[in-house]
Amino acid sequence: MKYFAVLLGLLRDRDAFLNDIQNEVRLERKIIALLVSSCIFFAVYGAIIGSSSSWLQLIASAIKLPALYLITLVICLPTLYFFDILFGSRLSFGQYITLMLTNMAVISVLLFSFAPVTLFFLISVPDYAFFLLLNVAFFGVTGFVGVKLFYEGMLSLTASQTLPSTAEKAIAPLPASQSTPSDDHHDFTDEVIAVEDTIDKRIKAKESGTSTLQDSRRKLLQAWLILYGLVGSQLAWTLRPFFGAPGEPFQLFRPDIGGNFYINVIQTLLRFLFNN
Repeated sequence: MKYFAVLLGLLRDRDAFLNDIQNEVRLERKIIALLVSSCIFFAVYGAIIGSSSSWLQLIASAIKLPALYLITLVICLPTLYFFDILFGSRLSFGQYITLMLTNMAVISVLLFSFAPVTLFFLISVPDYAFFLLLNVAFFGVTGFVGVKLFYEGMLSLTASQTLPSTAEKAIAPLPASQSTPSDDHHDFTDEVIAVEDTIDKRIKAKESGTSTLQDSRRKLLQAWLILYGLVGSQLAWTLRPFFGAPGEPFQLFRPDIGGNFYINVIQTLLRFLFNN
């Protein structure tokens, strides 16, 4: 139950959870808890969609669905980590892993929430094409929500890293020639104004550089999310079947790896709409 307590903490107070990640509070415990809980939810949902075919497919899908998300994480995480470091990130590798597992955990629990609906249509509408398209929609919605929350979390941590703090503004170093006021009151006033102008210019210059860096990292993250989606969808195609086609014997993996996920979804949609 302690694993699910961490997940519930994430769902109930995401800001506090992100703050813990930023401050590296018990990251190891969070990583283990999110990994275990998300794998359990994925396995349950995989078993449900696999049960539409056979018991062997049920077991295979319960294993392959968690593997799909874990392998996608392993493939894509190094790209994000090293490119983000190149653009000024100071996050640790553990923080990246925790953020990625946060994304996985959110997707898994949302898929689990669709489990009763999936079971209902599995029992009441024995149509393979409809069931396949229904689950593609569920995976799409949950994936979008999970990625959106991950994106917002990354931007939040990025902003906290790069924005200049009040202390940095207050202790901005001044030119030596302006550090000692004149005995003359008028000269002193002019010197104070000059010092304030110098501080303002330095702050604006630093904030301008910070804004440019944030924009670069935001674009990098957006590009990476596209890569993440492409890798995940193509890996799902490679690891198929998850459902098992009716009338076909059990196969752990399809022998033909040609084509791609998107073409197959379009073909299935056309068959469903125009009745083969």
